[in-house]
Amino acid sequence: MPRYETPQKAMSAIRSGDRVFIHSVAAAPQMLISAMVEQPLKNVEIVHLHTEGDAPYTKPEYADSFRVNALFIGANTRKATQEGRADYTPVFLSEVPALFRKKILPLDVALVQVSPPDSHGYYSLGVSVDATRAAIESATTVIAQVNSFMPRTHGDAFIHESDIDIAVIHDQPLPEAIPSVVGNAELSIGRFVASLVEDGATLQMGIGAIPDAVLASLDNHKRLGIHTEMFSDGVIPLVEKGVITGEEKKVHPRKITAGFVMGTRRLYDFINDNPSVNMLDIGYINDTAVIRRNPKVTAINSAIEVDITGQVCADSIGKKMYSGVGGQMDFIRGAALSEGGKPIIALPSTTRNGSTRISVFLNEGAGVVSTRAHIHYVVTEYGIAYLYAKSLQVRAQELVNIAHPNHREDLARSIFETRGWRIKI
Repeated sequence: MPRYETPQKAMSAIRSGDRVFIHSVAAAPQMLISAMVEQPLKNVEIVHLHTEGDAPYTKPEYADSFRVNALFIGANTRKATQEGRADYTPVFLSEVPALFRKKILPLDVALVQVSPPDSHGYYSLGVSVDATRAAIESATTVIAQVNSFMPRTHGDAFIHESDIDIAVIHDQPLPEAIPSVVGNAELSIGRFVASLVEDGATLQMGIGAIPDAVLASLDNHKRLGIHTEMFSDGVIPLVEKGVITGEEKKVHPRKITAGFVMGTRRLYDFINDNPSVNMLDIGYINDTAVIRRNPKVTAINSAIEVDITGQVCADSIGKKMYSGVGGQMDFIRGAALSEGGKPIIALPSTTRNGSTRISVFLNEGAGVVSTRAHIHYVVTEYGIAYLYAKSLQVRAQELVNIAHPNHREDLARSIFETRGWRIKI
C-alpha cells in the first residue's frame, strides 16, 4: 500500500541526477509537477511523450535543474526544444515502452495520476495507459497523484496499490481539448476520406479538425471498429448511432481499443467504467503484427508537408522540430498489411499563410516520417491521390492534381526544371 504524503514530502523522493517520467497527455499530474519544480534539484532529466497543461520545468530559470528529453513534442515543450533548452528523441511510439522495460532509458521516478482505488486496492491510469504502464513497471519509485476527476478505465489501466510507493491526494479537473474549428477544406477532406472507408473497417485516427470531419461524415457507414493509439469526442455520436460496433474486428471484437484519449469532459465520462473501452499498452496497440490482424484497417494520419514523390514530413517545419514520429509509421504499415487495409495521409493543400503543403522538395531540414514506399493514399480538399505501386512521375502528376489550383502551374514548372518530368495542368 502506498505511503500517503504531502506534495512537498513526496517530491523529496526525487534526487539530483534522476531521470523522471511524467504521465502522458491529459494525465500529466499538474500538482506533482508544481511541487517538483519547487525542490532544490540539479540535472534532473524529464522524459515524457506529449503532455497537456503547464510544463514549468522548461522555463529558462530552471535550466540548471531540469532538462527535457521529449519522446514527442507538445505545445508546452515546443519553444524550449526549438531554442535548445530541451531535447527530442525520435522513436516509434510502439517502441517507447521497450525503452523503459529494457532499461535503455532506465527510470528513477515515475510521476503519474490515477483514479481513487477500488475495494480491492486497484487504481486506474484513466485517460492514458500508453507508455505509462511500462514506466510504472520500470521505475525505482512511483509517485501518484490520486484524483477523483480521473475516470476509471479498463484494460491495462489497472495498477495495484503495491505498485505505488508514494501517493498524494489532490482533486482537480483534467485538461480538456478545445473543439477544433472545421472549415470548408476540412469538410471536403472528411468527405473524401469517408468515401474510402468501407463498412466493417477498423479505424485509426487522431484528434483535430480533419479527424472530426472524417468522423462526422461516417453516419451512413455500418459495423465500424476502433483500434487506435488515441481517440476523441467524435467517436461518441457514432457509437450512440450504432455505426461503431466493432463486430467485425478480429482483435478485441466489440471493444474500442486505444492507448490514450484526449477530449472534453463528455469523453472522460464516456470512458469511465465503460467495459466496451479497453485502454491498452501502446507497445501492443501500435504493434503492426496486432494492427494487421483486424480487417480493412483504415489509418488516417496527417502531415506537415508531402513532396511530389510521396515522402511525408510530419514532425518538423523545416529545421524546427514541431511534434514527433509518434505512431504514424506503426499504423501506416499496419494498415497496409491488413486485409483490405488503407493507409491514408490527409492534409489541407496549403498552410495558413497560403504556401503549398505539396512540394517539389521537402523544406530544408525537414525529416521524413513515412517514406515514399509506405504511402498509398494522400487526400487534400481537392481530391484523392493513390500512389501505391506508381512510378515517381505518375506520383508527381497525381499529387499536383490535388494541390491547390493556385500552386499547380508553379509546381509543374519546378518539377520540369528540376526533374525533367512533364506535368499536365
